Amino acid sequence: MSKYKVDITNLNTSNIKVLKSSEMIELFKRLKDGDLSAKEELINGNLKLVLSILKRFNKDKYNMDDLFQVGVIGLIKAIDNFDLSYNLKLSTYACPLIIGEIKRFIRDNNSLRVSRSIKDMAYGILKYKEEYLKEHGIEPSNKDIAKSLAIEEYQIPFALDSLKEPMSIFEPIYNDGGDTIYLLDQIADKKESNQDKDMLISLRRAINKIKERERNILLERFIIGKTQMEIAESLGISQAQVSRIEKNAINNVKRLIK
Repeated sequence: MSKYKVDITNLNTSNIKVLKSSEMIELFKRLKDGDLSAKEELINGNLKLVLSILKRFNKDKYNMDDLFQVGVIGLIKAIDNFDLSYNLKLSTYACPLIIGEIKRFIRDNNSLRVSRSIKDMAYGILKYKEEYLKEHGIEPSNKDIAKSLAIEEYQIPFALDSLKEPMSIFEPIYNDGGDTIYLLDQIADKKESNQDKDMLISLRRAINKIKERERNILLERFIIGKTQMEIAESLGISQAQVSRIEKNAINNVKRLIK
């Protein structure tokens, strides 16, 4: 999970009030009696909950102002439907709704196209899960969803997966202050290469001239097809170290082939 300060335009996030449990209970009682000003206080007193959720999303990839506004919509929906009889904290009840609104917004603004029928099925599943959660306080099982929506259980994960945001294989996933590890480094290379014979001979000679550890890592990565994580576990070193050795080995091989 990303850890950074979320900056929202025209909002001093450091001065946002956080309500105590006793204050929220009193406000919900006032709201139930028709005091609409209590609703505004509840919204303003829980904005930090929305901000905390925004930290899960890449600030360099998304407009935080847009996600904040959408997240507040989820918060308002939670406040509108919350009942003290649930015996839950508002944050527990509101988090899934806020996250759901944000993810729905991201999906709707995704440039990739998916089948309309699959998309409709996925939205139907999400709507059912939201309504079920609101009524029962827990999420429904896949069996309940399939029975209620007249679909097969196996269709549920496929439909929901179709709405997930794609990730670039060049997405940085780890940095220990040295070499950055990208998603590409986590993917095993299963493809067979059809290089010409002369290149293969030169490559084999170069590989035989580099250090044994570098040679073994290259063979496991690109011949056997292991991921850097798998190699790191077998050698008892960190993935960052495997990444550095691999890159050094590739550079050494390139130098020897020239």
